[in-house]
Amino acid sequence: MRGNTSTQNTMFSYRSLEDRIPRRHPLRDIRKIVDRALKDLSPTFDAMYAQTGRPSIPPEQLIRAMLIQVLFSIRSERLLMEELDFNLLHRWFVGLSMDDTVWDHSTFSKNRDRLLLHDVADRFFEAIRGQAAAKKLLSRDHFTVDGTLIEASASLKSFRPKGEVPPDDDDSDDPGGRNEMVDFKGETRSNATHASTTDPDAMLARKGNGKEAKLSYAGHLLTENRNGLIVDTELTKATGTAEREAALTMLSRLPGVGPKTLGADKGYDSRGFVEGARACSVTPHVARKQRTAIDGRTVRHAGYAQSLKRRKLVEERFGWMKDIGGLRKLRHRGLATVGWIFTFTAAVCNVVMMRRLLAPA
Repeated sequence: MRGNTSTQNTMFSYRSLEDRIPRRHPLRDIRKIVDRALKDLSPTFDAMYAQTGRPSIPPEQLIRAMLIQVLFSIRSERLLMEELDFNLLHRWFVGLSMDDTVWDHSTFSKNRDRLLLHDVADRFFEAIRGQAAAKKLLSRDHFTVDGTLIEASASLKSFRPKGEVPPDDDDSDDPGGRNEMVDFKGETRSNATHASTTDPDAMLARKGNGKEAKLSYAGHLLTENRNGLIVDTELTKATGTAEREAALTMLSRLPGVGPKTLGADKGYDSRGFVEGARACSVTPHVARKQRTAIDGRTVRHAGYAQSLKRRKLVEERFGWMKDIGGLRKLRHRGLATVGWIFTFTAAVCNVVMMRRLLAPA
């Protein structure tokens, strides 16, 4: 018998959001990990807000909404609010009921800025790392470091000589409007003489010889070699020595005592980095150049080959953060803000991995 289509909407629903989410949905396990971390951050949230006044967006809901944005590659806050308005799964994860009004995207961004001022990303990252350590998912002795370029949210047309006053759009003779015609042919441009008027912290950099130069930041990760979880992050300007300097900074923050090893690619094979790593009680298992700073005592051990083999795990983390986490092309500007987003995305990457590692066999 053919069923009939009803055109009249029901007034009430007798199924809760909790009942609508499948019991084995991956977001259930992810939310358990996130809620445990947010509980640890509750004292920090209490110190962020005044005791009187009009209630703002709960910080727990802010962070869960930002997790949804990273996990599902939502490219803007406006689209994120649209998703929360009609997607019941996302409403459940954030903590909104079916009848709760979704925030305006500008209100969401304004409240998110408060999290940036209080280093919530670093504290959230540490809380997630603490859970991984408690579950014995981290290696305490063997690590890998690497860096990557992250394209800034700035056009090459904004890369102008320092001190130059940008032309007024109203006085421009270019009929194309704001997107003026610019010819860089024959012009020598460098970070020493030029800077972006859109994002002054972004620097011109390229991945290698023959590659195009782009305005970029340098992101750095320190991963452990057992499961490839991220144990530290650093975001710097894209200078020629940023990778080695950031690596030594992260090594100096490693907890515990005793010998450790560090895998890295050929870019870290320099005498200054090798000596700096050894000063931190870390044996550098660095891929060797033709004129290398790594001695034969290091290479002859089996652990050296194992470190080079496990080195690819950090590349997988960069791939996830760029392709899924939205860091292929930045949406934010400024070293502090981009660094906050980079650390938060690394924490979300760890949450996704921990969900898989802790899943029952």
